[in-house]
Amino acid sequence: MFELTGKKAVITGGGSGIGKAIAMLFAQRGAEVHLLDISEAACAQVAREIQEEGGRATAHACDVTRQADVHACLGEIGPLGILVNNVGIAHVGKADNTAEEDFDRVMSVNVKGAYNCLHAAIPLLKENGGGVILNMASVAAWVAVPERFAYSAAKGALMAMTLSVAKDYLQDGIRCNSISPGRVHTPFVDGFLAKNYPGREAEMFERLSQTQPIGRMARPDEVAALALYLCSEQASFITGSDYPIDGGFIKLNA
Repeated sequence: MFELTGKKAVITGGGSGIGKAIAMLFAQRGAEVHLLDISEAACAQVAREIQEEGGRATAHACDVTRQADVHACLGEIGPLGILVNNVGIAHVGKADNTAEEDFDRVMSVNVKGAYNCLHAAIPLLKENGGGVILNMASVAAWVAVPERFAYSAAKGALMAMTLSVAKDYLQDGIRCNSISPGRVHTPFVDGFLAKNYPGREAEMFERLSQTQPIGRMARPDEVAALALYLCSEQASFITGSDYPIDGGFIKLNA
């Protein structure tokens, strides 16, 4: 079960964190993995790790906010079976203190970046006879998280895009779902804490961990396991759905 042998998978933000964990697991399960990341060095390192384990992986430096670059990159990859829209950035701020440039940056990466990948990948999925799209949403699309105005808006948009794509491409054999992680311990989180809470990293890490009723942050490999299921043939009856993986954050924090 949960084999991806013969599948070509594109994973954005594959150079670290959740994207890296998904890439590693997909390759272990037989997929030919293509890693897209703005950092060529980061995705190249992940590709090397996969190759050293006997897997197939190629790194691609790509800025997902530039549609021409995404089309060129995916055109080089060719017909594919899986797209994982994982790349994303965060921002701390309320509606009245979020600067325009910060709002635009979050929307450009998290929303336009996903759109650009969809725009380029869907014709390639059709050419392949169908496939799977998985978008990385967030619990912030479901519940109010303090001072995450731009981030919540972006992840809410991504969830709505998931429904739209799932509806529009049913007849093309394309399934589209999303995952909504709670807090996941990744280098992204460590950098976020260092930037926004300098000198208070340990305190804030513990505080954020405890917001999950289960009492800790998720591990990237736990999110990757859910991604593997949703992109496998065992999930062939699932489309247009979002799957929280949040340690009880949405349902048990009321």
